[in-house]
Amino acid sequence: MATIATNLQAVRGRIERAALAAGRKPGDIALVAVSKTFAAEHIAQAHAAGQRAFGENYAREAVEKITFLARLPLPPPLEWHFIGPIQGNKASLIAKHFQWAHSVERERIAQRLDAARPAGLPPLDICIQVNISGETSKSGVSPGEEIGLAEAIARLPRLRLRGLMAVPEPTSDVKLQHRRFALLRELKEKLVSRGHALDTLSMGMSDDLEAAIAEGATMLRVGTAIFGKRDG
Repeated sequence: MATIATNLQAVRGRIERAALAAGRKPGDIALVAVSKTFAAEHIAQAHAAGQRAFGENYAREAVEKITFLARLPLPPPLEWHFIGPIQGNKASLIAKHFQWAHSVERERIAQRLDAARPAGLPPLDICIQVNISGETSKSGVSPGEEIGLAEAIARLPRLRLRGLMAVPEPTSDVKLQHRRFALLRELKEKLVSRGHALDTLSMGMSDDLEAAIAEGATMLRVGTAIFGKRDG
């Protein structure tokens, strides 16, 4: 049975090969290990194998793990990314315990995150989620709506807009994968041309990270390939 350390090594190998094939530096692509539903002990194992950034979808579950792991001697510290839909009543937990929020899709949520971010912490790094595949079941603004939301976030002092995030529909069609990710890249480039200093494309998961890297991903969110299949 593969260990988390072995899985991480395999994922890093995939990232390196895909980056080199795209003419990119592997070190320019960050890996967020999606640890939602997995226990703190699994996160500690990944950390021991050199993983630093972890992604969570459920605020209360995440805060329990963050609080527990903070008591352990785990230098360097873990970096926490919230990647799931953000409910208004959970914004305070996210603002206080996470370094990143990838899934902002409403100005009201951005305002709540800004208001709740403690003054003693650096600004919360933000990605706007874009629904690039147009699925009614998916969160995210429609392409084009990210412009107004970016302008609103830029006015909030406790937030720092870093880029865009997307979760396209699962597909084995590699050409379609490329088209979806290329769209997100183009939307980011348009925001940069409007004066936003963005440096992040949060896109690509276990089954499509190669296409994401080819289209400019700077941050991958990988869960299954690291921790295995989830129950339920």
